Amino acid sequence: MRRTEGLTRRARTVTALLCLAALAVAVLALGGGDVPIGPLDVLRSLLGANATSDPSAHFIVWQLRLPRVLTALLAGAALALSGAVFQSLVRNPLGSPDVLGFTQGAATGALSAIVLFGGGALAVPFGAVAGTLVAGGSVVLLAGRGRQQLVLVGIAVGAILTGVNGYLLTRGQLTDAARAMLWLTGSLDGADWSGAVLLLVVLGLLGPVVCLGHGRALRLLELGDDAATALGVPAERTRRTLLVAALLLAATAAAAVGPVAFVALTAPQVARRLTRAPGPNLLSSTATGAVLLVLADWAAQRLVPGHQLPAGVVTGLLGGGYLVWLLATQRRAAA
Repeated sequence: MRRTEGLTRRARTVTALLCLAALAVAVLALGGGDVPIGPLDVLRSLLGANATSDPSAHFIVWQLRLPRVLTALLAGAALALSGAVFQSLVRNPLGSPDVLGFTQGAATGALSAIVLFGGGALAVPFGAVAGTLVAGGSVVLLAGRGRQQLVLVGIAVGAILTGVNGYLLTRGQLTDAARAMLWLTGSLDGADWSGAVLLLVVLGLLGPVVCLGHGRALRLLELGDDAATALGVPAERTRRTLLVAALLLAATAAAAVGPVAFVALTAPQVARRLTRAPGPNLLSSTATGAVLLVLADWAAQRLVPGHQLPAGVVTGLLGGGYLVWLLATQRRAAA
């Protein structure tokens, strides 16, 4: 019992430290740029104290930088929470929207809106959401009740959609193709309050449903359907609810920032290693995802002097390296 309680205390401590880290990186990002602003001045602006004494800093923080930073925090949190749910449901560290084909579905929806219909700024997010939901629904229906089949079917559907996305890019005009390629890398350029508010609403609604309403049930499902049912958990209904919630979280994040790679895959595993606790680690995963994406966006703006890289480039490099390490670790464990 002491060991379990210690793990619980550690998980809570790690989650609190991750939230503080997210806040610290956010303040750092809000203060950086062509017009540097000190951390104290950033905090004063956030609290409204600089509105009259330093209106320029207040304007830069609230109107120019805060929408981007807040979108990064919320999108990272949504992706990580979605990844934690999927990895727990399929009991596989590779069970994330990136691997299951949902990210490719978002790209197909967005590309269709851009290339086939010439959609504007509003059509692309709607296309991404629709593409994610269609891809996710197709994978779930084709896989049936098999957990391992879900990963295999997702990989197959993702491969098909990757080919479709390549075809769509060849169909588009040069300007549309360039615009689509920027979106496909996952970028926070142009992030505004509408995306941040959408993410905040979706996380505010679905976060409690997943973490508070079904967190215990998700842990019990990891024991198997029979054990969960014996402990009073309606396995099928719980699984359907969590699948829908995780799909909506991934779709909303894709609509706001594009198909940012590997955050949903990496954050839950990093959180599990930090907390050293069994189970899905939903809260710590959510906080880890927020830290990862805002840190990646901050780094992307500074890695190449004079150029801003898309955040998806940084997460792709980090996540790809992590995936190679994970596969190598699993291979050694199986040997």
